[in-house]
Amino acid sequence: MKFEEKVKKLLDEALEADNSLFLIDFSIGQGNVIKVVIDGDNGVSINDCISVSRAIEHNLDREEEDFSLEVTSYGISLPLRVPRQYVKNIGRILKVELTDGTKLEGEVLNATDQEVVMAYQVREPKPIGKGKITVTKEQIIALSNIVEAKVMIKF
Repeated sequence: MKFEEKVKKLLDEALEADNSLFLIDFSIGQGNVIKVVIDGDNGVSINDCISVSRAIEHNLDREEEDFSLEVTSYGISLPLRVPRQYVKNIGRILKVELTDGTKLEGEVLNATDQEVVMAYQVREPKPIGKGKITVTKEQIIALSNIVEAKVMIKF
């Protein structure tokens, strides 16, 4: 079995052991530098990173193959990359840019592997008289139509 296949198998086993964790990125670079980025349905603790790291490192033989290993959590300020992250962020506010250039900021009401349902507010003309009113709208957005989505951190 190739080194990369062995590492990926060990990584998959570590993530299966704690199914609240999921993979965002995995790569093996020049000089066998292994980089693993994980996220979790309930966030990622240092202990989560340690357990994934140990599950990989303790099952590889440095006599056979020299390597370095880095296991990190996905930063909250980074754009969402996988569908499971949308599910994780139900109830939070996202700032979303769509393929047609539209930008929305709203609450995630629901999410699946294919789409996200968001509620957002817009200003529209009053039905009668002058002026505008704030209206809450819901929109179903296919994940394939999202260029970038970031969680907005509110204090």
